[in-house]
Amino acid sequence: MRPGIHPEYRPVVFRDRAADFAFLTRSTATSDRTIEWTDGNTYPVIDVEVSSASHPFYTGRGRVIDTAGRVERFQRRYGRS
Repeated sequence: MRPGIHPEYRPVVFRDRAADFAFLTRSTATSDRTIEWTDGNTYPVIDVEVSSASHPFYTGRGRVIDTAGRVERFQRRYGRS
């Protein structure tokens, strides 16, 4: 790698506020806000809308979509006469 052209790769806390879940990882993302982590160190914090703690695919709490009702409604509107 050429020196001086890559962003700094450092520990960052990603926080899912909806699920009250945070995890420490390494990233090049930056933030002006900081948080004190459980190890006593202060890290930049980035708030995210969806994480594995709140996404329906990972939690198993998916929403049921009424596909039968949609098909019937489509058939009523555009179906054969």
